[in-house]
Amino acid sequence: MKHLNKIYKDSSVSWFTPVELFKPWYAHGIAGAILRTANLSVPLKIYEIGGGSGTCAKGIMDYLKLNAPARVYNNMTYTSVEISPSLAKIQRETVGEVDSHSSKFKVECRDAADRSGWGEVEQQPCWVIMLEVLDNLPHDLIYSKDQNSPWMEVWVEKQHDSRETLCEVYKPLQDTLIKQCIEIMDLDKSQATRSSAISKAKSVWSKIFPKPQRSWLPTGCLQLLEVLHSVLPKMSLIASDFSYLPDVRILGERAPLVSTKKDGSSSDCSSYLDARGDADIFFPTDFLLLERIDHYCSGWLKLQKDESSKKGKKRRTIILDTSSFMEEFGLPSKTRTKDGYNPLLDDFKNTKFYLSVPTHNTK
Repeated sequence: MKHLNKIYKDSSVSWFTPVELFKPWYAHGIAGAILRTANLSVPLKIYEIGGGSGTCAKGIMDYLKLNAPARVYNNMTYTSVEISPSLAKIQRETVGEVDSHSSKFKVECRDAADRSGWGEVEQQPCWVIMLEVLDNLPHDLIYSKDQNSPWMEVWVEKQHDSRETLCEVYKPLQDTLIKQCIEIMDLDKSQATRSSAISKAKSVWSKIFPKPQRSWLPTGCLQLLEVLHSVLPKMSLIASDFSYLPDVRILGERAPLVSTKKDGSSSDCSSYLDARGDADIFFPTDFLLLERIDHYCSGWLKLQKDESSKKGKKRRTIILDTSSFMEEFGLPSKTRTKDGYNPLLDDFKNTKFYLSVPTHNTK
């Protein structure tokens, strides 16, 4: 912990991702999962969304060079889709430290959620990796004055009497992504609250004890997965992120942690309206909701609205704690300390992995 504190104090970065702290072993675990489950009869194609400094890409390619059959490594391609030009440059330098990687690696500097940047639909199997991407994607806030009132969109506007002060304005639902997110969540709630007795009890309770509701919706995640499913219908997905965040002071379901760093120490904001310019914003990932969004974007969950439909799921999915994932696919002995403590397994308890692969139910 002293070593970790020193790293943070010496850096301008508010936090390091696990793939950076545990290099190369974290990336090797992801590579192990790919190598064990990929169809190696076709060329291995990997996309990484938001590749950071290129640590994950280099770690995976290093692992495949050492452990995969030569033809798999020689024929593979690794594409990083990176929106930041400065990070794209760093990624090329990081991966380029190994000469043989360079011909297989490329960076496309664009927004992965923009359909126009992907070109033609890719019909071959491929892998998509997203590490700590979901927590930084755009979210929308909705509000309801009590448990039975309709949801309203929350807009942020400048107050009329001030150029600096921001305030919330509530408007009827009109945004397409927000409506889709609510539809996905309601599909689940309708299954969970089929008992009329429970529904009646909840209705009475809400009238006696009305409580304002605030909910942060992962609309950026929905938009990204819609695009990925449309252009990479046979993709296998590995995503890792924070399942919850400690000491969140902002109200609402799936509320973000808003943090600023000054003189080597971080402080948390009590309102997202304070997040200006130099604040980091992290959202927790609701992995069960992520799974529903994945099924929705694959087309399967939409079919379930038709009660006559008996079609099977188009995706096989699993949610794993990071420790379970690394014990299964990684080399946890490499991060074990002399007294048996293993930060890769024992820390980061608030992170999970989501794995999603296509089934044969394609029609």
